[in-house]
Amino acid sequence: MAALDNVKLKELLADVESGTLQLPDFQREWKWDDDRIRAIIATVTLDYPLGVVMTLQTGGNSPFRARTLTGVQLADSSEPDLLLLDGQQRLTSLFQALCLDRPVETADARGKLIERWYYVNIAKAIGPAAERDESIVSVPPDKVLRTDFNRTVVLDLRTVEDECAAGLFPLHFVFDTQRVNAWKKAYIKADEERNWDLWGQFDEMVLQQIRTFQVPMIRLAATTSMDAVCAVFERVNTGGVPLNVFELLTATYAGDRDHVATTGDYYRLPEVWQEIKQNLVGKYPVFGRLEQGLEHGLSSSDFLQAVALARTWERKQAGLGAAVSCKRRDLLELPLADFDRLAPQVSDAFAWVGDFLQQQCIVGSADLPYRTQLVPLAAVRAIAGEATDSPAAAEMIAQWYWCGVLGEMYGGSTETRFTRDVEQLIAWIRGGGIPPDTVADAFFIADRLDNLTTRNSAAYKGIYALLIKQGAVDWHYTQAPLSPGRLDEYAVDIRQIFPKGSVRSDSGRTYPTNSIVNKTPLSYRAAQNMAGSPASYLSALAAASDMRPEWFDDVIATHLIDPEALRSNDYERFYLDRSRQLQDLVHSAMGKRTMHRDAMGDDRR
Repeated sequence: MAALDNVKLKELLADVESGTLQLPDFQREWKWDDDRIRAIIATVTLDYPLGVVMTLQTGGNSPFRARTLTGVQLADSSEPDLLLLDGQQRLTSLFQALCLDRPVETADARGKLIERWYYVNIAKAIGPAAERDESIVSVPPDKVLRTDFNRTVVLDLRTVEDECAAGLFPLHFVFDTQRVNAWKKAYIKADEERNWDLWGQFDEMVLQQIRTFQVPMIRLAATTSMDAVCAVFERVNTGGVPLNVFELLTATYAGDRDHVATTGDYYRLPEVWQEIKQNLVGKYPVFGRLEQGLEHGLSSSDFLQAVALARTWERKQAGLGAAVSCKRRDLLELPLADFDRLAPQVSDAFAWVGDFLQQQCIVGSADLPYRTQLVPLAAVRAIAGEATDSPAAAEMIAQWYWCGVLGEMYGGSTETRFTRDVEQLIAWIRGGGIPPDTVADAFFIADRLDNLTTRNSAAYKGIYALLIKQGAVDWHYTQAPLSPGRLDEYAVDIRQIFPKGSVRSDSGRTYPTNSIVNKTPLSYRAAQNMAGSPASYLSALAAASDMRPEWFDDVIATHLIDPEALRSNDYERFYLDRSRQLQDLVHSAMGKRTMHRDAMGDDRR
């Protein structure tokens, strides 16, 4: 339930100052600039609508860790009665400008951090309403406004007499009647004949408007669910950044009273996640690059989903839940006690996933086909444990993984597939079920090879990894097949085999030159010697490797390439033969029957 009423701005800001009204910790930082602060002050002085403020009642028993609005200084921490869901920027701006006896920390139009005091020009403020914005003035913290590279003083407001002479009323004590009256006396005394009349109009047209200004406020009941709070926040948030479940859980876990009572401190979810992510990335680069941010690669949401899958599976087995799931609701309802218990298991499971990916020759985050597919895989490991290590289970998991990648099963909505895969894969491993839908439904047809041209495709990345896994030998470092540990050292990447300019076809058929068929994993050193047509560069590569041509042909063949097709610059022969070999490679990984291009009646012209 929700209630709507109007609250005087003065009372609302007093609640901010006392800590009665605070922010849930998932709210982002205040960030309004000087121009917007002056604009909202003008809005209040004109009694124009400010917009609705939305709060959540807590009754002093908030489910979230709360924090005060920027600028509030409380002697002791206190539990709020209300949490501010919408209106942070507006109320923080007004609180700092109208209630604090210190300059406001804000930014200029270029984003540079500055401090400002806010004044209203009395003479301009009693003029036309359309000019009210111009009457609101901000000055530096020393109250001296300078121009000409700070060499010329154009306004000095360091004393009350200076303020009165300039006709600029300081807004930071507008609600302090005693200070307002003292300033009024000084102002009228400076020019009694002129200023008495000006003050009367100013008091009526500006100060009275501020004193009586009302803010419409919606109060959500304390019984409102966290899911609803999250949804409401996202709908009213005008900042354009969706609220992350991780941020909401950060606030709810920090507000967990049982944890505070047990440990004497609040739970710091971001620090827990940072330690987990750093440990994983330190050993397995496939999970991301920390220099690009903590959420690069494997994200906090991925980790929470894996935990939720493990938890809901446990609950279903115990008869406490109806389904295995990791929907938003499941994450929001994840108790701290369960997260704290399961997080180490899931962290270890992701480390196991890192080892599994290395075995599949997937090492870097840029080469990972689907990040989302790691979520159910980690959940399965966390649930099944060492049962996944048996040779039979390892074969099943590998088949499931490659069916997901090469069948491109994780390219759309994934939450339903997560649920099915966790339950079906566990049952399959334990010998009590049929292959998961991801295995049964996956297929790969020959024509797909023609369209795999960039790393945007999971299957493209998958074939790249499979070529390495099946034993491809580099064309410069020929001593041994490429291995996961050498990929970065050798600067291995996808390299084009036939340059576009060297492609010819005797039959008149055309085949793509930029597809995965015409690409293969090779080192940077090998690529440096691949200038011109294959017929011209193969001899140079063989000589650099100190190998006889027929021996080098064996190296070429490890890439599933017909060496003779390269030496004769026969692109059509090369393309058709390699397509067949890649199809066999793909279907072997998927455990599927191979359907070759010619068997499907391909007659492209």
